[in-house]
Amino acid sequence: MRPKVGHIQFLNCLPLYYGLVKSSALLEVDLIRGTPTELNRLLIDGELVISPISSIEYARHHESLLLMPDFTVSSDGEVKSILLISRFPIEKLSGKRIALTTTSATSQVLLKYVLSKGYKVEPEYFQSQPELDKMLVNADAALLIGDVALKHYINGKDMFLYDLGIEWKKLTGMKMVYAVWAVNKEFAETKSDLCEYVYEIFRKSMDYSMEHLAEIADYASRWEPFSPSFLMDYFRSLHFNFGKDYQEGLLRFYQMAAAIGELESVPELEFIHISSGKSVQ
Repeated sequence: MRPKVGHIQFLNCLPLYYGLVKSSALLEVDLIRGTPTELNRLLIDGELVISPISSIEYARHHESLLLMPDFTVSSDGEVKSILLISRFPIEKLSGKRIALTTTSATSQVLLKYVLSKGYKVEPEYFQSQPELDKMLVNADAALLIGDVALKHYINGKDMFLYDLGIEWKKLTGMKMVYAVWAVNKEFAETKSDLCEYVYEIFRKSMDYSMEHLAEIADYASRWEPFSPSFLMDYFRSLHFNFGKDYQEGLLRFYQMAAAIGELESVPELEFIHISSGKSVQ
């Protein structure tokens, strides 16, 4: 049977998957699309064997998962698609209500840390479906991610917009990892060859995509309300590698999450073994 592999249905993951479309690799895997929250649940429940997962959820379930080297959704500052959209300046949000999108776990923790430690404000949080108008019926601010956040990044000039990638960088000086690619540990141990094969087709897909970003931006602009130039700028603001500085940023995030009670402990980063000798940088 083809391995069931998750795919985040947001533009931020298109550069990692586009190369699969340009090859026959999609015939070799059963690609399951979903929001980060949906894929988190499917991987943790064992319904997927490999998937992107919110970085905070890897930490919460690390006993049953291993990480793939090389693949993340990260930023070094601005990310554009993880936004706090507010009627009030961020420093005035104490006691205000903030609606948190149900489609992400990492961004919820990140926002709570930024507000608590960066701005010393303590709002009231509740979860909501990611529709800004409905969120703001009962809230003073809203957390949005993904493509819907990108639309408000362009059009939300009548509100206060805060990019959480920028806020994390201001607060820590470090890179931020929003999602990682994780593997069911039992699958990695019993199907190591197949696991490594999936790693290789994704690596080749990413290599292809990094060389053809203009092509990807033009392709996506045909179906999305964004210009090719905006998408090029967006893709360039994202980082997909998992080098040492990104690992350090992720571990700092885990430390901060533990400090505000969102993690019981800080896990080690455990990676799958790649027999080709690929090392984690």
